[in-house]
Amino acid sequence: MLDWKTLYQQIETSERILLSTHENPDGDGLGSAYAMYHYLKNLKKDCRIIHISELPSEYMFFNNDNAIETYNSADHDIWISKIDLALIFDVVDFRRLRDIGDLLTSNRKHVVNIDHHPDLSDGRFAENFINVDAAATGEMVYDFLMSNNIKLTKFMAEGIYTAVMTDTGSFCYSNTNQKCHQIAIESIDLGVNTSKIYQTVYENRSPAQVALLGEILHNLDYDLDGELAWFSISQEMMSKVGASKQDVDGFTDFVRSIRGVEVAIMFFEVSSKTTRINFRSKGKYVINNIAKYFDGGGHKFASGALSKNELSSVVTEVLEKTKSSIISQNGIVK
Repeated sequence: MLDWKTLYQQIETSERILLSTHENPDGDGLGSAYAMYHYLKNLKKDCRIIHISELPSEYMFFNNDNAIETYNSADHDIWISKIDLALIFDVVDFRRLRDIGDLLTSNRKHVVNIDHHPDLSDGRFAENFINVDAAATGEMVYDFLMSNNIKLTKFMAEGIYTAVMTDTGSFCYSNTNQKCHQIAIESIDLGVNTSKIYQTVYENRSPAQVALLGEILHNLDYDLDGELAWFSISQEMMSKVGASKQDVDGFTDFVRSIRGVEVAIMFFEVSSKTTRINFRSKGKYVINNIAKYFDGGGHKFASGALSKNELSSVVTEVLEKTKSSIISQNGIVK
């Protein structure tokens, strides 16, 4: 049981508080920060959500009140240098904060990690609130609020609901628990438009994203009797269809949904020397050990890594490691 009272006391004694999440933010990290932001605003705290990446279009509904900012040195360095506390949500790895993390470290700020991913024992976090049994970091924010008898508002519920919905695959993944449904019930009672959130997040694809999906399906590869499926997205493909990096999200989950596929991998060429890797498993095979091998991490069945190598070499090495892991988990010698 996490001691949420200690975090409550830290918040009470802090006046300026930074909220942030990992690069390429998702619904869990953003939703968690958004819920906490509205709690802190109710306390009249000087707080800001600042993250290192641009806000994905599907989460623009969080920004009707300009609550979420994308980091730039000129606007944020001085403010961050004067904070009392930093609350970081769902980051997995401190390095995924990029320049914000460097700024927090250089200014020796008190940084608190709130996450449902395994603790990497990174000394740059002053404290870690970790619960790997939570379906989402948003569930942990809910626990914090409930443990301290804080009444949910509609804004808080929107953030928490979005966090839980996205990290459970709309309440379909194996991590979905009773509390997830309780959160959904309370959110609906508070007037959260759950249908609109679902449509905004999942039924809002750009024409470029659909065109990119066509390219992916045309070049999809299978291995291990169809249990492993993988695809690459090169900068050439991105240019061909006019896609942005925000358009690549969700494809790994789609490929995993193919009948017979147990593990899906996406290789995204961020630049000539940087490749993003996404792993997704239906549950038969654990894949976060593979991500960890490539300096990444995440959940047993959903994880990722960022390699400082060119696309072609990364694909070869990752596929070799993944096939070896799947074969080993099957107990098959080849």
